[in-house]
Amino acid sequence: MSTILQRFSLAGKTALITGGAGLYGRQIVNALAEAGARTIMASRNLEALQQVATELTGKGYDVSALAFDQGDEQSILALRDTVLQRFGPVDVLVNNAVLRPMKKGYQDEAATFAESMRVNATGLFIITRAFGDLMVAKKISGSIINIGSIQGMIGTDPTIYRGTTMSGWYPDYFFHKGGMINFTRFIASYYGAYGIRCNCIGPGGFKTDKMPEAFVRQYSDRTFLGRLANDTDLMGIIVFLGADASCYITGANIPVDGGYTAK
Repeated sequence: MSTILQRFSLAGKTALITGGAGLYGRQIVNALAEAGARTIMASRNLEALQQVATELTGKGYDVSALAFDQGDEQSILALRDTVLQRFGPVDVLVNNAVLRPMKKGYQDEAATFAESMRVNATGLFIITRAFGDLMVAKKISGSIINIGSIQGMIGTDPTIYRGTTMSGWYPDYFFHKGGMINFTRFIASYYGAYGIRCNCIGPGGFKTDKMPEAFVRQYSDRTFLGRLANDTDLMGIIVFLGADASCYITGANIPVDGGYTAK
C-alpha cells in the first residue's frame, strides 16, 4: 500500500502537454516534471518549447519537445506515433494548446471564427481520441486534463475593463471553452469503463506586467482572494489530477480562479 504522498507522485509516468511555452503552459510543464513525470511538450512553436526543455533538463528533469499542429489531423496522428515510438504510451495527456485568431473580437470575420474552431474544437477532439484510444489499446489507466477557462463558465464582465483599451468580446474563446467542459464529461463517460479519467481545469486571469493597473485592480476586486493568478497557482491541481491521488475523480470541472466564479 502506497502512502498518500507517494500517490501524489508522477514518477514512472509519461505526460504529454500540448503547448507548454505560454503563461500557463510553463508552470504545467514544471509541475509535471518536478513531480517525476517524463514530460513531452508539443506545439507549432518548437523553438520556444526547446528553450523551456533546455531550462528544465538543465535542472535534471526529463523534458522533451516535439512539433505538431493541432489544426492538422495528420500532424496529430504523427505526434501520437512519434510519442509511442520514442517514449512509449502516455499516462497523462494535458490539452493546453489554444489558438486565439479573433484579433478583431466580435466583429471579426466568420472565417476567423471557423479557424478557431478547427484548432480549438475539432483539434481537441482528434487529439483526445488519438491518445485516449491509445491508452485503451495499451491498457493504461490514464488521466486526461483539459485546460479550460473561467470564460467557459460565465459571460463577459465589462466592468473589469473600464478605463482600459482591453475587452472581453471574443466569442470563439467563450464558445470552445464552454464546449470543453461538456466534452470533458463526454470523454469521462466514454473512457470511464477502461479506468481512464478526464477532468477540466478552469483557470482565472494570469497577471502580467503588460496589464493596465485599472484592469488588475478591477479584476482583483472581483475575486475572493483579491488577486490574479501567478506562475505557480496551477501546479498543485495539475499534479493532483495527473496522479493516483485523484483516482476517483472524473468528469469534473474545477475552477482555479481565486473565487472569481463563486460570486
